[in-house]
Amino acid sequence: MAMEFGWWDKTPEDGKYQICVRVHGGNAVWTRKQGHHTSWEPYGPPTEADWDKLIYEANRRVPRRLISPKQFAEIEGLRNKPTLLPRVSKPGPTR
Repeated sequence: MAMEFGWWDKTPEDGKYQICVRVHGGNAVWTRKQGHHTSWEPYGPPTEADWDKLIYEANRRVPRRLISPKQFAEIEGLRNKPTLLPRVSKPGPTR
């Protein structure tokens, strides 16, 4: 089952932006979005603070049974795995 986690982050260079992590099939896909009318773009490589935040968010869901302890362990194991960047789809030809 796919799991989605998201939070807001802020840096002096980029300002405020939203991070979204989709975990599915043993892979984590990181994307980010800045502003209301912008599209999602690849984000990465994630920092240690990003991984800490992802694990914190996942850990909060275990007691509420939104994810199982097994799923949480899989997310913790993803930290040592290389991350995938999402595919960027290009607009197709118009008729």
